Amino acid sequence: MSSLSPDIPPAVTPRESDPNFVTALARGLELLRCFRTGEAMLGNQDFVRRTGFPKATVSRLAGTLVQLGYLRYDESLGKYALDAGVLALGYAYLSASDVVMLARPHMLAFAQSYGVSVSLGKRERMEVIYLESIRNDAGVMLGLGVGSRLSLVSSSMGRAYLSALPSARRDRVLAEFSQAFPEQWKQQESPTRVALDDAERRGYASSFRDWHPAIHACAVAFRPVGEKELHMLSCSASYGTVEESVFHETLAPALKALAARLSDPAG
Repeated sequence: MSSLSPDIPPAVTPRESDPNFVTALARGLELLRCFRTGEAMLGNQDFVRRTGFPKATVSRLAGTLVQLGYLRYDESLGKYALDAGVLALGYAYLSASDVVMLARPHMLAFAQSYGVSVSLGKRERMEVIYLESIRNDAGVMLGLGVGSRLSLVSSSMGRAYLSALPSARRDRVLAEFSQAFPEQWKQQESPTRVALDDAERRGYASSFRDWHPAIHACAVAFRPVGEKELHMLSCSASYGTVEESVFHETLAPALKALAARLSDPAG
């Protein structure tokens, strides 16, 4: 098992009977979470399908979010887009993140030294989200940047996270994933388990054209100084520019060294 043993609690489904749980607020946030990478606009039916909320509830929540500046309504299309209020929250988080500020210059130096793209991320529900991304591989033109979301099971970052968990916790997360995405898990279970075994043995995870047919990547999980949650560092390149052997022999060891410099020594 990986030497990292983060004490991350199991996923908890908030209960509406909890006196500290505000149902209306939670439902409003669920609407905002419906937007996925690359999606500019969603309609009421999209919200209903993705949340399971009644159409009348969705209409009220969306209308409130428009008035508060978190959604923008396009009358000509009858659809909603995220508005500046969401961006303000996101950048407030990033500007206050010591992890991002500490990691950014090291990531830039790494990208320039090895000619690859470097990203910092953490788990967000059943996905991995980019907190910072420095692109330095002309062959990769996927438009991935801060806020982009990756698969928890097929991306190198997701695999690095899973391989760093204690086995019981990892099994629970995988069980949650299989329930949330049964078709994807049916296709990905076998390669994911092989990849996690390899990651535990090597101390880093890889994804060679698994997450995207044009991408080779490796990643490591670490606990940054002053943080309780695991973060992940990855480096990636188009499969035609950097061979798998370079990731194993050069990039992964260098990435592990970078993660060690950013890690909490007590972690």
